[in-house]
Amino acid sequence: MITSTPALFDALAAIPVLAGTNPAAQTLLAREGIVHDFAPGDWIVREGDEGHALFILVEGDVDVIKHANLPHAVTLAQLHRGAFFGEMCVVEPMPRAASVRAVTAVRAIEIKSATLHHLFKQMPDQYSIVLLNLARDMGRRLRALDEAFAARAS
Repeated sequence: MITSTPALFDALAAIPVLAGTNPAAQTLLAREGIVHDFAPGDWIVREGDEGHALFILVEGDVDVIKHANLPHAVTLAQLHRGAFFGEMCVVEPMPRAASVRAVTAVRAIEIKSATLHHLFKQMPDQYSIVLLNLARDMGRRLRALDEAFAARAS
């Protein structure tokens, strides 16, 4: 259970999106990150809401759902420990593109856009590593959705 900055630092150091970052960058993120706990069924973010942060899953599983409040809701993905979501609002400030609901008990670290800006100002090389990791994962997700869409079409 994460209850202190050292524990938060250890959790962040093990997250793939931060692979290649140095301890100073991880310390900045741990110092400014906000730990949240969610119960199964809790909505973490809602499609259409304004968002200025991404979330990193330290514990638990979540569903990413498009049109969650409509009869034709679609689960786009289930994410697990070490994954992140909400990055689209950090990369481009627009309303949230999907909703995220806790499937199990979830512990997530919220990393605000302002924190990433601090990282950029203080350690631009480390900021670049984080953005490259985000972009790589976003590419993987897009490729998986393309494959799923193509499979449904055929």
